[in-house]
Amino acid sequence: MQQNVYQDIVRNIRAALGALELDKSLPLYQDSLTICDALENPVFRIAVFGPFNYGKSTLLNALLGQRTLPIDLIPTTGAAIHVKYGEELSAKITLKDGQVKSDRGTAILKQYAILDQERRMRNDVAAVEVFCPHSFLQIGVEFLDLPGTNDREEQDNLVRNQLLTADLVVQVLDARKLMTLGERENLRDWLLDRGIETVVFAVNFMNLMDPDDQKEVSSRMRFVAESFRSNLPPGISNLYRVDALPALRARLKGDAAAAQMTGLPMLESALQSIVGFHHEKTANWLPRLEAIASQISHAVTAKIQEITTDLALTEEKQANKIQVQQKAEKLIKQGFEGSVSELQSKLYLPNLLKRYEVEAIAALQQGQFRNWEMQFFQPAMAQYQQEITSWVNKACEFFNHPHPGTLTLKFPDSPSVTVPQTPSAPKSPKPAPTIPGEKSLDWLLENPVGNTVARSAYYILNRIIEPNSSTPANPATPVNPPDLPTVYKTAVEDYLKRFSKTAFLTLQDYEKIALSVIQFSPPKPSSDMVTKRYQLQLLQNVLEGLTQDLQFLKET
Repeated sequence: MQQNVYQDIVRNIRAALGALELDKSLPLYQDSLTICDALENPVFRIAVFGPFNYGKSTLLNALLGQRTLPIDLIPTTGAAIHVKYGEELSAKITLKDGQVKSDRGTAILKQYAILDQERRMRNDVAAVEVFCPHSFLQIGVEFLDLPGTNDREEQDNLVRNQLLTADLVVQVLDARKLMTLGERENLRDWLLDRGIETVVFAVNFMNLMDPDDQKEVSSRMRFVAESFRSNLPPGISNLYRVDALPALRARLKGDAAAAQMTGLPMLESALQSIVGFHHEKTANWLPRLEAIASQISHAVTAKIQEITTDLALTEEKQANKIQVQQKAEKLIKQGFEGSVSELQSKLYLPNLLKRYEVEAIAALQQGQFRNWEMQFFQPAMAQYQQEITSWVNKACEFFNHPHPGTLTLKFPDSPSVTVPQTPSAPKSPKPAPTIPGEKSLDWLLENPVGNTVARSAYYILNRIIEPNSSTPANPATPVNPPDLPTVYKTAVEDYLKRFSKTAFLTLQDYEKIALSVIQFSPPKPSSDMVTKRYQLQLLQNVLEGLTQDLQFLKET
């Protein structure tokens, strides 16, 4: 597989990590990121690891032929140390805040790459690199010295994370402390689950044992090595005896014969053969790359299912809410229109006259119209106004709309009636004067002559007594007083007519405003739904890419 194919897979894995939004402390995230970083910086990396005080750093120093890494009687390695090619021996420390510390030699490692007094790693170190002028490193090989395992969880996590970047794992064993069956199976399962199949065992401290014990240990170690079935070139064993400290001493002295007795040359030869066999890093990375891509694919599939279910529930809830709001809109609008229709009926002038004219006239005649208006007429109208406004209140609350205000009908000024004064009655005619000294003139009327004389006298006397009287001979017809019931009736009708006209216009205007509030508008998708839909689309695209990658890896 060519390197550009790796880059495509790396891009898909990184895209999946971003879409999954995994906790960065999760092993899946750490493993995936580590593999991506390693693939983007292709070297053949040989990781040396094992429990504390098993001689890992001593073995590496022997392979490099000089004291490159710190070694002591107590376990000291407190960081993952990358040993790379350099024209001279030097070290570089990169801190998490971005600072870089570098120096000739490796003395700086004792400050940044060893454990503290409580056997804890420094938490401010991001990377430790050592540069060494060794021919084996010059061909693109990198050694990785790891902290000891079986001490603290944080060290174990660091080691396992770094092992994912290794092309070849050298597992250092102590011949005096052979692995138990449980330890062997745990290590095997952990490595194989991550696609790490290129493993070589280096057994240390055999030189400290009796010959008989050495034979027994060798037999048991072959059983351990065979159970791993390492992916190695033909004819290359996965089990080697190396006495690390004697090998380092022999190399420092330049004693090739002594070095040969330690088993170091056989291990070196095997490492060179493995590197040559895997000159293309791709062949060695296929199993672990397929394993991590498969895990990511499963995680993406699970996340897609989770988001799909969540979106379905959210959309169902929103659909139900929309359905409820649509029903509410219909019911509120029906109630509002019914209340408006009822008030319109009450405001119809004939109905107003029929219901209120008689009692309004009576109140007006008694001078109590204002009291009647405030105590009876206005409260009656307010009841209908409140009912209409209550429907608007429900709409604003249910649909979360701003309130347009309440319906308020205006009442005209109270009617006033001016009653004119009644005309005075005509004066009664004065009695006819009598003749002085006479008790009566009746005696004159008892005969025709007397009657004629009396009438003549009466006429003359009247003319003498009232010579300037202007009273007409025929008095005028008396003027009738005003028709008060009609006046009161007219005033009340005018009041109700003005109220009806104004109220109808007010109600019409309010109805237009209120109907714009009693209206349901389907809500826009929430920002959370938009984000999830985008994430779902992204995950589906990523899954499609990973599926193609996995198919390609299986066919390769």
